[in-house]
Amino acid sequence: MSDEFMLDTDDLQRRMDGAIASLRTEFASLRTGRASASMLEPVMVDAYGTKTPINQVGTVNVPEPRMVTINVWDKGLVGKVEKAIRESGLGINPQLNGTIIMLPIPELNEERRTQLTKVAGQYSENARVSIRNIRRDGMDQIKKAKSDGMSEDDQKVWEGEVQEMTNKYISMIDAQLETKQAEIMQV
Repeated sequence: MSDEFMLDTDDLQRRMDGAIASLRTEFASLRTGRASASMLEPVMVDAYGTKTPINQVGTVNVPEPRMVTINVWDKGLVGKVEKAIRESGLGINPQLNGTIIMLPIPELNEERRTQLTKVAGQYSENARVSIRNIRRDGMDQIKKAKSDGMSEDDQKVWEGEVQEMTNKYISMIDAQLETKQAEIMQV
C-alpha cells in the first residue's frame, strides 16, 4: 500500500459505532408493552429555559411491570414534564399525584404494534443512511488520494476494506431491527 496515504479506518469505525449506539438508544425508547425507564430517554422537558432530559428533573422508577413513575424534584416543572410526555408521541397518558407523575403502560394492540415496527424500521433506515454517509466519506478520501497519485491497486484494497466495514455494520443494523421487531410483536 502507498506510503503517503493512510485511511483512518479507526475514525470510520468509531463513527459507525456511534450510529449503532444511536440506533440502540432509539430502539430503547420504543415501547414494547413493558414498562421501562429508558422509554423516556428521548423525551426532553423545557426546564429553566433549556431542553433537559426527564431524568435530570426527577427520579424515574418502574415500581411494577406496567407502571413508570417520575418523582419531579421541582413542583414548578410538574406541568412541563406532563406536557413533554403528552407531546412525545409515546402514546402514554400521564396521571398526576402531587409531584409524582404516574405513567400506566397500556397493553399494545395489534395496530399499535404494527406502527411501532414501522417506526423501528425508520430508525434502522436512518442508521443505514448514516453508515452509508460514513462510507461515502471514506471513499471520497480514497478518491482524493487516487488523484494525488495513489496506485489503482491500493485504491481497490482501501475501497474493499471500507465496503467490508460498511457491510458488517449494515448487517448489525438488520439483526438489531429483526430482534426489536420480534420483541414488539411478542404478545
